Amino acid sequence: MWERSMKHCNRRSRPRRSASLAFAGLLVLLAAACVTRGTHEEVVGSLEAENARLEQRIVDLERSNRALGDERVQLISDMEDLRQTREALARDVEKLEKSKTLLTAHLREREEQVSKLSRLQSTYEGLVADLEAEVASGQIQIEQLREGLRLNLQQEILFPSGAVTLDPRGAAVLKKVAAKLRGTDHRVEVQGHSDNVPLSRSLAARWGTNWELAAARASQVVRLFEEQQIDPRRLTAVSYGPYAPLESNDTAEGRARNRRIEIRLVPVRVPESDAMSVPAVVPDAPAETP
Repeated sequence: MWERSMKHCNRRSRPRRSASLAFAGLLVLLAAACVTRGTHEEVVGSLEAENARLEQRIVDLERSNRALGDERVQLISDMEDLRQTREALARDVEKLEKSKTLLTAHLREREEQVSKLSRLQSTYEGLVADLEAEVASGQIQIEQLREGLRLNLQQEILFPSGAVTLDPRGAAVLKKVAAKLRGTDHRVEVQGHSDNVPLSRSLAARWGTNWELAAARASQVVRLFEEQQIDPRRLTAVSYGPYAPLESNDTAEGRARNRRIEIRLVPVRVPESDAMSVPAVVPDAPAETP
């Protein structure tokens, strides 16, 4: 009977147990469903947050890239400006170097000119001192020019009348002049001048005209200067004949002043306007017969 009662109880409790199990399963499923949904929402939220962070990162990177691009463009522009500035500075330096070279050359040239003027002044003062008596008597005039000297020597102090051989007194005077001229680097131009009186028959037979006579006398002075160790490359003999008078040839005094030898110290490089335009006539003067 007891067994029958147990069987009966078992039959009655089996539906209840099944129902409990089903309810428990349902709870498990509901719980699982709740867990899965919560995890999904959490994952979705996390992904959305990550996506937003990445999008913001992209925005920041794009902004940074634009800034870097602008900075790169600015750097390129600055580099171009620097290049142009450097080239301009290089040109300025080149110009300054050229200016420095020119200024140095001009300064050197100016110093040389000052040195030449100083030597010229010394030559002038030395000539005046050495030829004081002749200058005082009016036989010699010495004039300092802007770039040289001019010595005017009357014919009577150098040559006897109608002769081309130097008088000993005239040779002594010219040797004093030569001693001073050796210290200069100017050209030495010896000019022969005459009056306008035609040569006598004997002189004309020998010299032709005043041109040749004046040239022969200038040549004799040049030869003496060469003997006195003046560089012959610096020497020039020029004849002006009667065509550059100092005074009128109408008087004896005027004709005497026009018969002369002029010695000019001329710079090696002379302006074209100051160059002598009369060609040199330098005949080979024959030795004079006694």
